[in-house]
Amino acid sequence: MIANKNILLCVSGGIAVYKAVALVSKLTQAGAHVKVMMTESATRFVTPLSFQVMSKHDVYTDTFDEKDSGVIAHIDLADWADLVIVAPATANIIGKLANGIADDMVTTTLLATTSKVWIAPAMNVHMYDHPAVIRNIERLVKDGYEFIEPAEGILACGYVGKGRLEEPEKIVSLVEQFFKPKFLPLKGKKVVVSAGPTRERIDPVRYLTNFSSGKMGYAMAAAAQKLGAETILVSGPVDITPPVGVKLISVESAEEMLQAILREYDGSDIVVKAAAVADYRPKTNLPQKMKKQAGDTSIELERTTDILLTLGERKQHQLLIGFAAETNNVLEYAKGKLIKKNADYIIANDVSKLDRGFGTDSNTVTIVGKEDFQKNYASMPKEQLATELFLTILKREGISQ
Repeated sequence: MIANKNILLCVSGGIAVYKAVALVSKLTQAGAHVKVMMTESATRFVTPLSFQVMSKHDVYTDTFDEKDSGVIAHIDLADWADLVIVAPATANIIGKLANGIADDMVTTTLLATTSKVWIAPAMNVHMYDHPAVIRNIERLVKDGYEFIEPAEGILACGYVGKGRLEEPEKIVSLVEQFFKPKFLPLKGKKVVVSAGPTRERIDPVRYLTNFSSGKMGYAMAAAAQKLGAETILVSGPVDITPPVGVKLISVESAEEMLQAILREYDGSDIVVKAAAVADYRPKTNLPQKMKKQAGDTSIELERTTDILLTLGERKQHQLLIGFAAETNNVLEYAKGKLIKKNADYIIANDVSKLDRGFGTDSNTVTIVGKEDFQKNYASMPKEQLATELFLTILKREGISQ
C-alpha cells in the first residue's frame, strides 16, 4: 500500500530516536521513499548517518544547508511529501508547532507543508499530562493534525506510564491503512497462503529442514489481506510476527501443512503455495535420540506428498499460484512445473544468488503463466513485490481494475 509513497520523517530529540531508525528501515523495506530531517538535539542521540544508510537519502538538519541550489530545501521537502510524520515528537516540538514557531529546519518545514501531518509523542508521563502539553495537543488537533497515541510501559526515566513512542510496526500499519486504496480487488475472496520451511523429524532432537525464512510467504499473506481478502496463513516454523488481520495456522511437517491447506481448500478462491516443503522425510521417526556410533551411518528417506500437485489435481474453481525456488535452469523448471502441477501461475526465483531468495528482504523473480505469459520483476522489497505480483495476476484474470 505504501510502495512509492513519499514520506517525510521529522525527528526531534529524545531517547526514542532509536525507534525512528527502525521506522525508516521498515517503511523503506515496504517500498516507500523516506526522507529524514532532524532537530539539532536529535543528532545528539543518533547520528544523521544512521538515517542516511536506512533511507538511502541525504538527511536534513540545517535550514541554511541547501543541498540542491536549484530548490529551497524546506519548501521542496514540504511539497514532496505525501505524508509527514513527527516521531518522536517531544513536548518542545509540539509546543513550537502549536504556537507557530519556525526556528529550525523541522518547524519551518512543518509550517510550509500542506500534506497530512501525524505527530507521535514520546516523553515522560508527567510531561505528557502537563496542562501546557495537553493544551498544545488540543490546539494542534483543532488545526487538523493527527496524533499517534504513545504507549504505556516502562519509560527511559524509570517511570511507568503513558509516554513511550508507539512501536515502528504499529506506525507502519497505520501508514498502510492511510494509503489503502478504496478499491479492494480481493474483497469477498478467501486467500490461503503457505509459507516457511517444514521440519521432518529424525528423532526427538533432530530434523531435516531447509533455509526458507518464510519472508516471501508472509509478504504474500500481508498483501492479500491489504487488498481486501480473508487471508489464511499456513506457516512452518519461522521467527516472523504474523501480519495484522491474517489468521495463522502453525504447522511443522509437510503432512501437517498438506492437511491444514486441504481443510481450507474447498472454500478458497486463491491459493498461494509459497512454502519450501521438504521433498523427503525419514522413513522411521525414532522415539529416542539416535546415539552416535563408530563409523558412518545412513537414514532411509521416503517421499512426502507433493502439495502443489495434490492441489492441482483437486482444483475446481481455485486460482492456484506456486513458487519455484531453483538454483539452475530456473525458467525451464518453472514452466515445466506449471504444466505438471496444473497451476495457473508459477513465481520463479534463483536462490543461488546471495541477494535474493531465502532469508533476504528483497527478491528478484519471474512469473510464468499459461498461454506463454511471462513477466520479469527487478529486485525490490518482498512486501512491495508481493503486492505487485497480486496486482499483475488479478489484472490478467480480470479481477482488478
